[in-house]
Amino acid sequence: MEQLEHPLWIVDTVNSVFGPFVAVLLGMLGFDLSHAEHIIPNYLVISGLIVLAVTVGCTLIKSRLSVENPGRVQLLLEGGLSALYGLLEDIVGPKGRRYATLVGTVGLFILLSNLSGLVPGLMAPTSNINVTLGCAITVFVYYHFHGVKEQGVVAYIKHFAAPPGAPMWIAPIYFPVEIISHCSRVLSLSVRLFGNVYAEELVILILFSIVPFIIPLPMMFLGIVTGSLQAFIFVMLTMIYLQGAVTVDHDHDRDHDEKVHARGDAVVAAASA
Repeated sequence: MEQLEHPLWIVDTVNSVFGPFVAVLLGMLGFDLSHAEHIIPNYLVISGLIVLAVTVGCTLIKSRLSVENPGRVQLLLEGGLSALYGLLEDIVGPKGRRYATLVGTVGLFILLSNLSGLVPGLMAPTSNINVTLGCAITVFVYYHFHGVKEQGVVAYIKHFAAPPGAPMWIAPIYFPVEIISHCSRVLSLSVRLFGNVYAEELVILILFSIVPFIIPLPMMFLGIVTGSLQAFIFVMLTMIYLQGAVTVDHDHDRDHDEKVHARGDAVVAAASA
């Protein structure tokens, strides 16, 4: 991974301005920074710049919103938001729109992080495992939180014990398998994104070092395609995990309720007879 840690002037500038203050704060917490080349690492600086750029951009766009005469940027953003709402409602369900804030934020951050590696003087934060792991853990905590919020602790944990319609005696086997399966989602989300972006940056860096002109351009175009595709895959998997957390168990409860009502009707019918 060290091959991609090339010097960046923007990182040097940020560290020269804010590095001493951060070093003092971390030193007070007991961290030893004597061997650190940069107090603030590359991926953290570029991630901060992306967040700052999006914040400033959204502020400027918000000030120019118009219902009567929307501009091209507004129409483009409205189209993207409508597409996101449509995907959420198709995959998660009728209440899918409530999750658009996190899904859209994570998707936009990953997209811009992937594409920032194609800009001279910058690097892709998602080529560092710390960033992709942070995104994966965020999604992991988010969909479990909403699963518990929608169904309650007991009902949500119940689906880890047995699939809908299955007998509960398989719980000792099924429960650990489900726990491992959900924990592996963090690994698969983070490593898949990191591996693809890191490999793409490495290939482009090698081509630029061999043939600086013309030849790397097709790879940079391919980087736009793969970077967008990886962001889309991450968003789709996030939606699928949300759907499994907030929807599937409702079906399980509904099947359970139907069985209970059927048994109750049978008892009433038998008593009437």
